[in-house]
Amino acid sequence: MMVSTSSILLSLVVLVTAHCYPSTAFVVSPGRSSTASSAAAFTTKSTQQFASTSVETDTPEILPEFPSAEAYLEYLETVSQLPKGFATGTADGTFISVEAPGLGNLKIRGTIIQLTDGPTESWAACFTSNKFPGAPIKVGRKRLASGGPLQALVINNKVSNVCSGGDGEADAELVCQAVADALKLESASLVLPSSTGVIGWRLPAKELAQDVVPKAVLNMQSESVLNAAKAIMTTDRYPKVRSKTLSNGARIVGIAKGAGMIEPNMATMLSYILTDATIPKAKLQSMLSNAVDQTYNCLSIDGDESTSDTVVSVASNQVEGDVTDEFEEALLQVCKGLAADIVRNGEGTSHVMRVSITNFPGTTRQARFLGRHIVNSPLFKCAVSGNDPNTGRLAAAIGSYMGKYMPDADVSQLSLSLGDRCIFSNGKFVLEGDEVEKALSGHMKDAEYGDSTDYPPHQKCVEIGVDFGTSVGETSVVVLGSDLTQEYVVINADYRS
Repeated sequence: MMVSTSSILLSLVVLVTAHCYPSTAFVVSPGRSSTASSAAAFTTKSTQQFASTSVETDTPEILPEFPSAEAYLEYLETVSQLPKGFATGTADGTFISVEAPGLGNLKIRGTIIQLTDGPTESWAACFTSNKFPGAPIKVGRKRLASGGPLQALVINNKVSNVCSGGDGEADAELVCQAVADALKLESASLVLPSSTGVIGWRLPAKELAQDVVPKAVLNMQSESVLNAAKAIMTTDRYPKVRSKTLSNGARIVGIAKGAGMIEPNMATMLSYILTDATIPKAKLQSMLSNAVDQTYNCLSIDGDESTSDTVVSVASNQVEGDVTDEFEEALLQVCKGLAADIVRNGEGTSHVMRVSITNFPGTTRQARFLGRHIVNSPLFKCAVSGNDPNTGRLAAAIGSYMGKYMPDADVSQLSLSLGDRCIFSNGKFVLEGDEVEKALSGHMKDAEYGDSTDYPPHQKCVEIGVDFGTSVGETSVVVLGSDLTQEYVVINADYRS
């Protein structure tokens, strides 16, 4: 495993009940609100069937429903067109791990993303804050700090190149040099490396440099990013692509991988966002950092922050025109969509939890950590997995966080909802009758995936509302998380093999 994720300040609608919250739906988004009519529009959009959608080149905030993996991949093909000035290539190879030779020949995959018309100064990146970063992170930080241009990215799966017995940075640079040679670039410093996979294993740099990189270069194409989205996967169940087209015709396309070790505290798993818009470097870094903070930093699958988290945005500057404001919003939407896709694609995930915190008596950062505390509670995650509305576990998780980190905060007006039902108000649970139990369990079952494992059948969530009361605070955030299933344990018990 290798990557990480966190929670989400999204523009998402949450339905609430009259005696627990105001009788209208609301949108958690700075400076924006919504009435119940907006909620109806959201519901219609989120339940839209794939068969009824028209073919478009952009992804909506809420993806349509899909009847099969084939339909999902067919849809991704329509939204994966690369921006001008980019090409991608992928290839497979094999290696024998120095640390675990008994496993025999293992498969490794390499991906190259190239700017075909020369280097660009317009690129930005955010990296993990983990104190044991991978060697590619160290190389990437140096590249970013130097202010130099970029012309290619090289990504490998299977081995994360973190704290290995060899010289990890030298291994990463060897692969970068191989890419520079194969693409006839002026310097290896024009190549940014990323690795994801087993922590502690040495990168098979020679196998990548001598076998995988040359084959990937031969496979370069400039039509679709979907091959790259597939190639960077590890335990991901399906590829993730989001895209937007701006008014001047410029395009933004993003891909991401990440299914476990997901709770970044500054960046995210591995994510690459490409655009042909003309965006100055300083503005791109500022906009990317802001988007990362509002999206990838607001979700969690398992609470573990990776040593390899990386998000990179690169602009080829092929399409002229000042679309900075429009680009910033589109970048946020692409990151928002990818972040949601990551949670839905989490290892063993069968439910996505959406925790909407309102009127919080503290900072956005504190509210975000409360949301993570809820979605990371093993007991509550297991309850959601089993469609068991054990609401006491939700209250316990909230009480645990507030008691430890905000003991003086006012919780006297706290109200909790699950789905469209108020379950806690005025210091007491509101759970009388079998009908309530049945409704709460039904809400969880409705958000479950069922047998779908290699595509996202729908975009439904287990909706959890946490309202501290209108006179208590003003901070609102939305955090996404996943349940905890037996499949998650199986995947991570056998991960290295």
